[in-house]
Amino acid sequence: MPTATTATPSVLVKVGPEALLAEIQAGRHTYLIDEPVAVGGQDRGPTPYDLLLSALGACTAITLRLYASQKHWPLEGIEVRLRHQRVHRHDCEKCEQAGEMLEEIQKELCLLGPLTPEQRQRLQLISEKCPVQKTLTSGALRVVTTVVG
Repeated sequence: MPTATTATPSVLVKVGPEALLAEIQAGRHTYLIDEPVAVGGQDRGPTPYDLLLSALGACTAITLRLYASQKHWPLEGIEVRLRHQRVHRHDCEKCEQAGEMLEEIQKELCLLGPLTPEQRQRLQLISEKCPVQKTLTSGALRVVTTVVG
C-alpha cells in the first residue's frame, strides 16, 4: 500500500539559514517565494499570501471557464482580482482579544463577453463553488504537523 507521501503529489519548501527566500518544488516545477524588503526579505518572488490568492483566483477562473464551456455560454475571458486583509469584526467591543479579527479576501470578477445578466449572476454563484474556495471556507481544514529526521 502506498504511503501518503508517495500516493499524493507533494510540495517541498526549502529555506536557508539566513534569508526569508523559499525555494519551492511542486512536481517538476521550481519557483521562489519571498517577503518584501520592508519585512526582511529580498522581494525575489511573490509572498505566501500572493500564492494563496493566486490559487484561489486560478481555481475560480478555471471553474468558471469549465462551467461556461459546458453551457456553451459566450464567456470570452475571465479576470479575477483578489485582495487579502485582516479586519475587526463588525461592531466589535473587544477587538484586542483573541479571535476578534477576521481574515477577509475580496474577490472581484470581470466576466468578458456578451453574457446576459442572468448568466453573469449564475457565474458569480458558481465562482463561490470552486474547490479552493470551498476548502478555505469549509471550517473543516486540518493541518497535521510532524517532525521528521
